Amino acid sequence: MEKRFKSLSLFEFQTRFPDEDKCREYLANLKWEKGYKCPKCGHEKYCSGINKFDRQCTSCNYLESPTAGTLFHKSKLPILKAFYIVYYVSTCKNGISSTELSRKLALRQKTCWLFKQKIMKGMESSKSFLMEGKVDVDETYVGQQDDQAIGRNEGKKKIMVVAIERKGKGVSRMYGRVIETASKKNLKKFMEEHINSDADVRTDGWTGYKGLEKEFPKLLREKSEKKGKNFPQLHRSIMMFKAWLRGVHHSVHYLQSYINEYTYRFNRHKMKEGIFENLMKRMISAPPHPYKMIIG
Repeated sequence: MEKRFKSLSLFEFQTRFPDEDKCREYLANLKWEKGYKCPKCGHEKYCSGINKFDRQCTSCNYLESPTAGTLFHKSKLPILKAFYIVYYVSTCKNGISSTELSRKLALRQKTCWLFKQKIMKGMESSKSFLMEGKVDVDETYVGQQDDQAIGRNEGKKKIMVVAIERKGKGVSRMYGRVIETASKKNLKKFMEEHINSDADVRTDGWTGYKGLEKEFPKLLREKSEKKGKNFPQLHRSIMMFKAWLRGVHHSVHYLQSYINEYTYRFNRHKMKEGIFENLMKRMISAPPHPYKMIIG
C-alpha cells in the first residue's frame, strides 16, 4: 500500500497524481490490496485487460476495471478531476460547495454536485462503532423559518435527531439523521444503530423517548431548561452544524447527505493524516450510487 501522506498539500497531491494513469493505478492498488478474487466465479488468478490496470479472470474471462462496482462506477468525469473533487472535499476544513468546485475545476456545477453526492455517500456512517460513555440525544428542525410549524410534527422544515458523545467538556463524536417524525419508532431505530445499550444516555422530556429504558437501561429523561442550559455541548453542536450548513451551502436538497459530510469530518477532526486515503477506501468499498438513487 502507498505511503500515507502526512499533510497532503495541494503540491503533494499534484505530484502524486499528475495524470489519469496514476489515478487508475492508485485505485487498482487500493481495490485489490488484499488480492484479486473474481466477483463472478471466485477464481483468484487474472491477467491484464485492454487497460493495463484492469483485471480479467483467467477462468470465466470476466473483465473488471478499478472503478467497477465502486462509487466511481460509470462516472463520466475524467478520473483525474474526480480525484481533485475527493481531495478538496476531504481536506478543506469546512468543506467546499459544488459551486466552488465548479469554479476551481472548470466543470459544470451540476456535474460537481452529482459527484460530490457520491462522495458524501462514502462519508455515511458504517454504524460499526457505537457511542459509549456519556451520550446526549435531541431533535431539531433544519430549514427556513416556517410560521406554520407547530409542535414537532408539522411545517415544512425537516426534523433531524442528533446524538453526541461527551468527553470532559468537549464532544468526541456526533451523528445525525433526518426523520419523518420524532416518534418513538424513529428515535429508537437511530439510537440502536449509533449508541451502545450500556451508555449513559440523556434526553429531554419528549414523549418519543418514553419507554426506551428497556433498550437503554441508563436512559435519563431531563426537562430541558431555557435555551438548553443543561445540554450545552449538544446545543452548541447543533448550532455549529446549522451555521456550517448556512455558511457553506446556504440551502440544500437531500439534507442527509450533508449531515453525513459534516459528521464524517467532525468525527475525524483529530486525524492529522490519512483522511484522503480513508475516504478513498470508503469509496472503493461502497457499491455504486447512481443519479436515480440520489434523487430517489
